[in-house]
Amino acid sequence: MAKCTAPSRGHRTASAAADCPACGGRSRGYSSYSSYNSSFSSSSSSYGSRSSGGGSSRSSKPRWSRPSSGVYYTPTEIRTLTPIRENIERRSITPDLRDIFLCHAWDDRKGAAKELHDLLEANGVSVWFSEKDVLLGSSLLREIDKGLAKSKVGLVLVTPSFLERVRNEGIADKELSALLARDLLVPIVHNTTFDRLREVSPLLGSRSGLDTNEESMLKIALKLAELVEVEEEAVQ
Repeated sequence: MAKCTAPSRGHRTASAAADCPACGGRSRGYSSYSSYNSSFSSSSSSYGSRSSGGGSSRSSKPRWSRPSSGVYYTPTEIRTLTPIRENIERRSITPDLRDIFLCHAWDDRKGAAKELHDLLEANGVSVWFSEKDVLLGSSLLREIDKGLAKSKVGLVLVTPSFLERVRNEGIADKELSALLARDLLVPIVHNTTFDRLREVSPLLGSRSGLDTNEESMLKIALKLAELVEVEEEAVQ
C-alpha cells in the first residue's frame, strides 16, 4: 500500500499533493472538481444576474404608445398603468375633462409640483393644479375627489412634504381604498421612497407608480402624456 508523504514533505502545493503516491489521484480529482465547481458557480451567478435583470429593464412599450415614440417601460410599469389607461379611455367620452389632476403638498407648489405641471403642459397635457384650481386649506381627500371628478386621472406627487401632510391629516383608509379601487390614481415618488410611503399610508404605498429616483421628471412627464393621449377610435 502506498505511503502518504504529507508528514515528511507536506501537501501545501498542488504539485506536492499530486506527487504523493497515496494522495495524487485524489488530489487530481479534487482539483478537477474544484475547477469545474468554480466554473459552474461563476456561470450560474452570471446567468442568474442576467435573468433577474431582464424583468426590470426598460425595453417594452404599451399598446397605447405610438410606434415612433422613444419612451420605454418596464413590464411592471406596463402592468401598473394598463388598468389606469383603460379607465382613461372609458372616461374620455365625458366632455370637458382635463387630462390630469395633480395632487401635491402645499409646500411643493412652487418646486417639484410646478416642475411636473410645467413639463406636462409643455407636452400638451391639461392639468388641474392647485395654484390655479384648488382653494387653500381644502381637505386633501376633498381635493383629490374634486379633481378626479373633473379629470381623466389623478397623480399623487409623493414627496417628504406630502408624507408629512398625510401623517398629520390622517387619510382615512376607507376613503383612500375607494379611490384606489377606481384605478384613477398614479403615485409619483420624488425625493423619497415607496418604503417611506408604505410606512405612512400602506394603502397608497401598495399601489405601484413611477419614481424620479429611477427616471428623470421629464421622462415621467412623457410617459404620463402618452398615458392620457386618447385618439377617437380608442374610445369607440
